[in-house]
Amino acid sequence: MRPSRELCDDSMEFGKPRSSLPSPHLFVANCGPAVDLELPAIGQAFSAFGPLAQVQLADGTGCRVIVSFHNAVHAQAAKEALHGLPCPNLNNRVLYIQYSSVKKQSKVKEPPLVFEAASETGIPGLQLFKNFVNEDEEQELLAAVDKRPWQVLSKRRVQHYGYEFQYKIRNVDAMQNMGKLPEFTDCIVKKISSLPELLAAEEATLPLDQLTVNEYAPGVGLSPHIDTHSAFEGAIISLSLAGPCIMEFRKYKMDHDSIYSGKEEICEDDAQADATGCPDKHHRGGSQRHPVQCKPVFLPERSLLVLLGEARYGWHHYIPHHKVDYVNGQEVYRKQRRVSFTFRKVRHGPCKCRFASVCDSQRDS
Repeated sequence: MRPSRELCDDSMEFGKPRSSLPSPHLFVANCGPAVDLELPAIGQAFSAFGPLAQVQLADGTGCRVIVSFHNAVHAQAAKEALHGLPCPNLNNRVLYIQYSSVKKQSKVKEPPLVFEAASETGIPGLQLFKNFVNEDEEQELLAAVDKRPWQVLSKRRVQHYGYEFQYKIRNVDAMQNMGKLPEFTDCIVKKISSLPELLAAEEATLPLDQLTVNEYAPGVGLSPHIDTHSAFEGAIISLSLAGPCIMEFRKYKMDHDSIYSGKEEICEDDAQADATGCPDKHHRGGSQRHPVQCKPVFLPERSLLVLLGEARYGWHHYIPHHKVDYVNGQEVYRKQRRVSFTFRKVRHGPCKCRFASVCDSQRDS
C-alpha cells in the first residue's frame, strides 16, 4: 500500500455529467493515476487553455478526473480542443470530456470505511483467513492452472472442475460430473476441509466437489450477485491469489430475511449480475432493487474468504471494476492479475433456506 496522493482540493463533490451546457468543471475520462497520468501533469496540460482552480479524482477508479477552470470559457476551449482526440502532452491518450457541476452538500462526506477483518462487518457467517497459503504454495497453484486451458469470457478467463458452471442459466447440471477436483488442489482442499467453522456448520459443505478458477485483469471486477441457491449448498469458499481486491457485501430493500440489525449505509446501484445468482437490479416481477447496506472488505492476496449462512445466502457480493482501491486512506493498486479459486459443493435437490426473497428454489416453486 502507498499513501494517497494529495489533491488540490477534494472538499467538493461533482455530479455525473448530464448537461451539454458549458461549465467551468470538466469530467475527463481515460485520464488519471490508474492510466499512468499524474494529477500535476494533467493540470499542466489543461492550464494551456486558462488558469485552473483545481484538479482532482472524479471517483475511486483512478482513471477519471475533474479539471476545474475559473470560468467556463476556458473549460469550453479545452473541451473543444481535446475531446475524443489524442493529447500530445498526456502520452497521446484519447480523452473523453463532458461538462460537470458541483453537487450541493449539507455536510462533508467521510470516505467509506473498508473493513480489514470480517468480524468487524457484523455479517453473520462471514469469515476471512489471512495468509491461508504461503508464497510458495501460491506460486505452485498459479503454475498449475497456467498449464491448463482457459475458457475466455468477455472480460476474464475461467476454468471449471468437478462441474461446469453454466453462465447462461446461472447454474450447474448436477448430472454432468466432470470428475474429481484436480490433484494440484489436494493440499488446499484438505486444509479447507479441516476448518472448524465448516465442520461445525449447520449445513454440510463437505466434501467439496466443484471449483471455478477466475482470472481478473486490472480494472475487471464482478457485478453484484448471490451464488444461485439451487446450484450449491453450504459454504462458498474463495482463495485470492496473485493480487488483492475489495469485495463489497450488499443488502437490498427487498431482502427481508436478514437478521442483521446494524446501521444502514446508503450506496449506489450497479450493473446487473453477469456471473452467478440473483441480479441486483431486478427481482421477480421486474421491480427495482435498492441497496441500503454496503460493507466493503479488503481481501489480501493469499487470503481465504468463507461465506456461510446469511453471508452466503442473504448478501450480494461485488468486486468493483477498479484499477485502484482505496483502503482507509491508502491506495492499493490491482496487480497484473488476480486469480481466485472458488470451491463449492453442488446441491442435489431444492434449497430450503430461510432467505426466501432471494432463493430461486422457493421463488420458482
